Amino acid sequence: MPAHVRIVEVGPRDGLQNEQAQVPTAAKIELVDRLSATGLRTIEATSFVSPKWVPQLADAAEVFSGIDRRPGIAYPVLVPNLQGYERARAVGASEVAVFTAASEAFNRRNTNAGIDESLQRFAPVLERARDEGVRVRGYVSTVLGCPYQGAVPLADVVRVAKALHAMGCYEVSLGDTIGVGTPGGARAMLRAVAADVPMGALAVHFHDTWGQALANILACLEEGVAVVDSAVAGTGGCPYARGASGNVASEDVVYMLHGMGIDTGIDLPRLADTGRWLSGMLGRETGSKAGRALAAAG
Repeated sequence: MPAHVRIVEVGPRDGLQNEQAQVPTAAKIELVDRLSATGLRTIEATSFVSPKWVPQLADAAEVFSGIDRRPGIAYPVLVPNLQGYERARAVGASEVAVFTAASEAFNRRNTNAGIDESLQRFAPVLERARDEGVRVRGYVSTVLGCPYQGAVPLADVVRVAKALHAMGCYEVSLGDTIGVGTPGGARAMLRAVAADVPMGALAVHFHDTWGQALANILACLEEGVAVVDSAVAGTGGCPYARGASGNVASEDVVYMLHGMGIDTGIDLPRLADTGRWLSGMLGRETGSKAGRALAAAG
């Protein structure tokens, strides 16, 4: 079990991208700035994908330019291709993330490309990033199930994760995009990938559709993973997976880790305050049980 876990906060990007009502640019900037004050060390700030596909994040350049980037905190941004990379670099991004799926069917619905084609699209991004000293994180989605093809063979997950790592991604995040995984499957998946990619280069990313996210994270912690993606207030979902609920709530993950004696460096009450602030702005109750419990306790 790791002594320290790094939380990768994906709320400003993965949490907001599926919101139907437009979130004001100023609120997105305030969200990142509030998160920066909680002790988080990695905050995914936004996404430079086409506004046609994700209109909620059409203001990526304005958001990234407006946030107060603090020393010691990484602010990665998602980029789909070289054009997105160049837009991100134009406003000063020093870390980016690329994404593909372990499911061929999901990848075609999500990016209009097959897995191999999407990996080819990343090649010039990774090449430019190496030349410019930009760190690149990789995402593999649908590692435990796909809304279109159902089960996803472990061999496909391993192949894609291995490819991203070999291309130069310093870290590969393994995502249960539709939240169907259970601890046994999560453990087996992580073990299979860790046989070809060093555990220190892996992260896990669970959605909580079936209420299994914390249990899945615990199973992966027991295997040695030390990086966990989560979203404040449990925001998110997947625009390409009908019915998929939000990400596991950052507050709930931090509460569990602290209760196990695992350090995160995060101020949980301040994080929960941010989650409640965000939920109020979105017009609903926080999706974090820890956040609700802290509020009830006064």
